Amino acid sequence: MNIKDNAYYKKFLKEPWSYTAGAVILAALNIAMFSSVGKPWGVTGAFANWGAWIYQVIGGHPEKWFYFQQKANAAGLAGGFWNDAFSVSDLGIIFGALLSTLLASQFKIKKIKCWKQVVAAILGGLLMGYGARIAFGCNIGAFFSGVASMSLHGWIYVIFIFIGAWIGSKLLVKYFM
Repeated sequence: MNIKDNAYYKKFLKEPWSYTAGAVILAALNIAMFSSVGKPWGVTGAFANWGAWIYQVIGGHPEKWFYFQQKANAAGLAGGFWNDAFSVSDLGIIFGALLSTLLASQFKIKKIKCWKQVVAAILGGLLMGYGARIAFGCNIGAFFSGVASMSLHGWIYVIFIFIGAWIGSKLLVKYFM
């Protein structure tokens, strides 16, 4: 019997999951992260550590920076990659996304159609990364964990993410399509 003919393969790996299933799984992961680490789930905080660790390898001293002088941030920097739950979580997100596309036979390397799209992607990624750091979180840390904990910043984030998406889509259509 071919594995692709298996009903479980089709149900769990080939067909899209419902939004309800996705929401329940994300909620369970958020609860697990919070209960094991003592902090709500976040993604972008680990990226600051990644950059600092790379900077240390080339001889820099990010531990002298104000950001890493704070107790919570200093602990993440001193602990190393494998002792930082958020770095391991981010790695899991990256490999999980790759694995899910491979298992669903959806992985494709596409030809770049237009260099304007490359510029838009790079510019958009840089702006999103910068925005995530100054907002103290991305859609996971600021929105998902913020709203779930009934924090005011999460609800303000919701308003501004919609405004930003609207402005971004207008700019995308006008300049990059």
